Amino acid sequence: MTQPPEKSLALPSDWRAQVLASARVLAVPMRVRFRGLDVREVLLFEGNHGWAEWSPFVEYDDAEAVNWLRAAVEFGFSSAPRFADSGSGSGSGSGEFVRVNATLPAVAVAEVAAALVSFGDFEVVKIKVAEKGQIIDDDLARVREVHRLWPAATIRLDANGGYSVAQAIEVARALTELALPIEYLEQPVATVAELAEVRAALHQLSPDAPIKVAADESVRKASDPLAVAQAGAADILVLKAAPLGGINAALDIARAAGLPVVVSSALETSVGISMGAHLAAALNSPYASGLATAALLADDVTDLPLMPIDGKIAVRRIDVNKDALSRLAASEERTQWWLARLERCIDLI
Repeated sequence: MTQPPEKSLALPSDWRAQVLASARVLAVPMRVRFRGLDVREVLLFEGNHGWAEWSPFVEYDDAEAVNWLRAAVEFGFSSAPRFADSGSGSGSGSGEFVRVNATLPAVAVAEVAAALVSFGDFEVVKIKVAEKGQIIDDDLARVREVHRLWPAATIRLDANGGYSVAQAIEVARALTELALPIEYLEQPVATVAELAEVRAALHQLSPDAPIKVAADESVRKASDPLAVAQAGAADILVLKAAPLGGINAALDIARAAGLPVVVSSALETSVGISMGAHLAAALNSPYASGLATAALLADDVTDLPLMPIDGKIAVRRIDVNKDALSRLAASEERTQWWLARLERCIDLI
C-alpha cells in the first residue's frame, strides 16, 4: 500500500537504533470503556523531529502493524506537511486549529451526558452503534438522547461494519422518519459490495437528500484503499494516518479518490493525535475531524494534551512529560511484548 520509509524519506542511518533506544511502552487508562478497552496500550519513541506514537491494536498482526510503524517513523523523522490554504475558510482547519467532533461510546442512555461532558462545546458528535450485545433500539435511543441534550449538534453514526445490510437500511429509515440532523453513517456494513448496496438503498429511501455513507475500515484495512471510491460505494472517506502508513500516504489516497475526507484518530494519546491533526490541516476538509479522542483518556503523556476547546484542537507537535512516561509505564511483561513486536516490525520495514 505504501513505500517503506527508508525509500521515501531521508532517514538518518541510525534511525532504527534511535527508535529502539527511546521506545517507551505505556498503559493509558480510559475514562469509559471504548472499543472494548479500559486501558489503551501505546509505544512512543523520539525521532529527530520529535516524539511519535506507534499504537496498532494488540490483535493486529505484524503485516498490519508495520504500516502503523511506517507512519510513526515518518512523523518522528521528518517535518510535518505545510497547512493547506484555507481559502474562503470553508474547510475544517484554519492553519493552527482543526474542527473536531465529539465521540460517544456505546453507553446506556443514562450515561450519555456524563460521557460527553469532557468534550465541552461541540457542533458535531459521532455516536458508536452496532455494539456487540446491543440492539438497534439501543442505538436509536442513544441517538435520540444526544439530540434531546444537544439539539443543534450534527450527528454521525459509526457502526464499525457491525450492521447487516438490512439492519443498516432499517436504522437509516428510522433516522429519516425522526428527521434528525444526520451527517453520515460511517462503515455501516463490512464489505465494499455491502456499502454500495446500502448507499443505493439510501438514495432510494430519500432521493432528494439521502443520508451519506462514509467508509473507514474499507479504506484502512483494505489491500486497495481506493477500491471503495472506484466502486461508488461511499460518499466520504474516513482517513487515519497511522494505519494508512503516514501523512503522505493518506494525502495520496485522498487525492486519488477524489471524495470528501474526514480525518480520524485511532484512540491514540496526544502524540498520535498530533499526526492526525497535521494531516487534517494539510487537507483542509470541510468536515470536522474525528480527532478529539484525547477526551476519552483518563490521563495523557503531556502537560498540554490535545483536548477539544470550542470544537477545535490545536495543530502542533507534543512535548512529552517525562514524569508521565514513568507514571503510565506498562508492566514489564507488556513492555517486553511490545518491544519484541517492534523489533519484528522494524525488520519488515
